[in-house]
Amino acid sequence: MNHATPHVGTLVGTFTQLLSSTRRGARLARLLAVTELRSWGVSQDLTDRAALVVAELAANAVLHGRVPGRCFRLTLVLGPAAGRLRVEVSDARGDLHPLPCPTATALDPLSTGGRGLTLVTALADHWDCVPYPPTGKTVRAVLTAPVVT
Repeated sequence: MNHATPHVGTLVGTFTQLLSSTRRGARLARLLAVTELRSWGVSQDLTDRAALVVAELAANAVLHGRVPGRCFRLTLVLGPAAGRLRVEVSDARGDLHPLPCPTATALDPLSTGGRGLTLVTALADHWDCVPYPPTGKTVRAVLTAPVVT
C-alpha cells in the first residue's frame, strides 16, 4: 500500500510492503525504500542513511526473524515535519528480540557479523523493538534530516 495521507495542512508519506523472507526480499526492501523516498523528495543524506538502515533491518528479519512461509513487512512513514522518517521492519519471530549493541571493543574483529545494529544505532536517532501481534515483532528506527541553517 502506497499513499500520502493528509495531516493538518501537511502531507505524511506512508509506504508499506510485504516481502519474501529471502535475501532477494531484503535487497528489494532497500531498493523500494530508496525509490519511494526519492519520489517523496527526501534529501539525499536522509535517503542514503535510510537505505542502510532498511538494508540492515531487512537482513536481520531474513536471517533471524524468518519463519518458513511467512513474509516480513517494510513500512516507511515520513513525519509531518517532512524531516522525520520512521522505518519499521516487522517479522514473524516475536520470541527473538534484538540485543543492545555491543561496544566496539567487545566485537570480535574477525567476526563477519554482529555489527548491523551498531550501524543502525550510528545512523538513526534511536531504534527500538515492539511486539507485532499475534506472534511477531517490529524493529523501528527514527531518522531525522539535519537542520539546514
